[in-house]
Amino acid sequence: MESLGGVDVLVVEDGGGGEEQSRLAAMIEDLRRVHPCLLPPLLLPGNLGKGGAVYSGWDHAGGAAWLAFVDADGSCTAAEVARLIGLARQESTPPRALFASRIKMLGRKIDRRWRRHLLGRIYATLVSELLHIPVYDSQCGLKLVPAAAFEGIKPLLSIQGFAFDVELLLALLRGGCQVLEVPIDWHETPGGKVRLVRDSIQMARDIFAIRRAAARSPAWRNLRANDP
Repeated sequence: MESLGGVDVLVVEDGGGGEEQSRLAAMIEDLRRVHPCLLPPLLLPGNLGKGGAVYSGWDHAGGAAWLAFVDADGSCTAAEVARLIGLARQESTPPRALFASRIKMLGRKIDRRWRRHLLGRIYATLVSELLHIPVYDSQCGLKLVPAAAFEGIKPLLSIQGFAFDVELLLALLRGGCQVLEVPIDWHETPGGKVRLVRDSIQMARDIFAIRRAAARSPAWRNLRANDP
C-alpha cells in the first residue's frame, strides 16, 4: 500500500477482549516496522457491530479527503482495494462514492456459495424495491466515501449492524452524493461472523426501520432529494 502514497490503514478491533486485542496489537506493531502506512490499531472496549466499528475508525481519520473500509477476511484482495483507490483519485469534483459490487459478469471473477448468493439477491431486491434504489449489491465489504459527503449525513446514521451499508447508501444519495457501483473480483472466505439466516432477518428489519426514518424524520426530509 505504500506505493499508493498518502494512504493510512487503521485496523479496528471490535471489542474482542483483552487477550485477543493484545495479540492483535502485537501483530500490528511488528507489521508497522515494514509497513509505515499502518496506524496503531483502534481497540474498542465493547462490541459495536460492523457499522459501529467502521464509523469509529472513520472518526479517527483526521483531515482525510476520503474514508474507506474493507472487510478483514480477505475476500476483497489488496489489488482490488488499490484499484478502487486509484479510481477515487481520478474522480472529478464533487467526487462520487465508490461501492464495490459482486457482479458476476465477463471479466470479473466471483467465488461465492450459491446459498449466500441467493440470499444476497433477495436482500438486494428488498433494498431496491423498498427504498427505490436500483442497487445490485449494497453489502460488499469494500467502500470509499468522500469525507465531506459523510460529514454532511453523519448525524442521520444510526444502524450499527450489518445493514449499516444500506443506511449509508440512502443517506449519501439523499444528500446529493452520487454513488458508483464498481464490479470487483471477490472470493468467499470460510468462517466469518455473518449468520446467514438470523442476520438476514435482522437486516430486513433494519431496512424497514431505515424506510420509516427516511419517510418520517424531519432531518431526513431536509436532505436534498436526489434520484439514484
